[in-house]
Amino acid sequence: MSSPAPAASAAHGTGPVHPATARPSSALSGRVRVPGDKSVSHRALILGALARGETHITGLLEGEDVLNTAKACAALGARVERIGEGQWRVEGVGVGGFSAPAAPLDFGNSGTGVRLMMGAVAGNPIAATFDGDASLRKRPMRRVLDPLSAMGVEVLSAAEGGRLPLTLRGLADLSAFTYETPVPSAQVKSAVLLAGLAASGETVVREREATRDHTERMLTHFGAQVRVEPFGPHGRTITLTGRPALRGAPVVVPSDPSSAAFPLVAALLVPGSDIVITDMMMNPLRIGLVTTLMEMGARIDILAERTEGGEAVADLRVRHSHLKGVEVPPERAPAMIDEYPILAVAAAFADGPTAMRGLAELRVKESDRLAAVADGLAVCGIAHEVHGDDLIVAGGGAVRGGGPVATHMDHRIAMAFLVLGLASQEGVGIDDTTFIATSFPTFMPMMAGLGAVIR
Repeated sequence: MSSPAPAASAAHGTGPVHPATARPSSALSGRVRVPGDKSVSHRALILGALARGETHITGLLEGEDVLNTAKACAALGARVERIGEGQWRVEGVGVGGFSAPAAPLDFGNSGTGVRLMMGAVAGNPIAATFDGDASLRKRPMRRVLDPLSAMGVEVLSAAEGGRLPLTLRGLADLSAFTYETPVPSAQVKSAVLLAGLAASGETVVREREATRDHTERMLTHFGAQVRVEPFGPHGRTITLTGRPALRGAPVVVPSDPSSAAFPLVAALLVPGSDIVITDMMMNPLRIGLVTTLMEMGARIDILAERTEGGEAVADLRVRHSHLKGVEVPPERAPAMIDEYPILAVAAAFADGPTAMRGLAELRVKESDRLAAVADGLAVCGIAHEVHGDDLIVAGGGAVRGGGPVATHMDHRIAMAFLVLGLASQEGVGIDDTTFIATSFPTFMPMMAGLGAVIR
């Protein structure tokens, strides 16, 4: 596999650190396109590897997380080739066609990559070892291992608590079954559906809270039979017919709304700002943050709405706004689970409290994000409370700043508090920017191009 060198690397949490400070900035302005969506990028590579024939991917996110998934696909026997900036070609081996990798598959910091690939490997009669950096080794994998084991996958070894590093042995003919996810998780749902490709009969996944549906959409795009039906007031039942003949298909990756969240909130908070974010994915299950910010009074104009590659896309004009605190219901969490750190930053500048409910899933991300956000807010002198799985930010408008904020090897914590520094009175320092490269390798130069002062 040919690929660009990662922008930065601290693969197992032992590399050099790169602190930074965001200074109070003048008005941000400009027109930007953030990198391709990370969720779609992972799935395009994996499904391209599981299909027969060639898949051409345009706009692939070339961050470390996705590059590690590309390397894993190549190690499993697919031909994966970078043919230009954001342009990749995958020659797949078909469902059940993976070969045993010669070395452990290292996913770095990526929970999405490792969990989805466990499902993809499950339907192959091979053994594979999965590993990652120090942060990923702390994250729970039992939620994926349990349903895969029920389908016939054998866990040959695992660290304490079913964590990485772990080794799985798959089967060519898995048992189809019906599974109700115990927590809202697109990663768990996707792992079961990818395993279900190698099962005879129908694999059914029920989720009480609908999570991002990129896997279902892309499975259909590659030729699988997928049926989606309502389940309860907020959930969905997804039924996959096993043993499809997946065929390579072109994939256009839209801009990542989770990455767009950072320049978007920066423009809302820095006085005088007026920016346009182009080509942003507007999938209804991914724009909970935009919905919440507009409820808070954000001036966000949705322009040029269109459909590209099966996903809704639009341009967003974002202007400085005076925000007010709101109540964010727990059922919205799956549509914005990665955006709570930056929402907490926006809430700090709002008039009145913002209550974010039902954030249990934040505790098992790249860091305990709920604790990390709360600690960062405290360092910056921002009044807040944590009650169980709820975060309440007092608001009040003016934020002094401070630092250094501990990022805990978490890219979203790093970017969120740098954005906070741009609108603060004295700036905000963070302890390490290294892991920003996992999802948004162009974050620093892009923000500088808009007028942000981060050094």
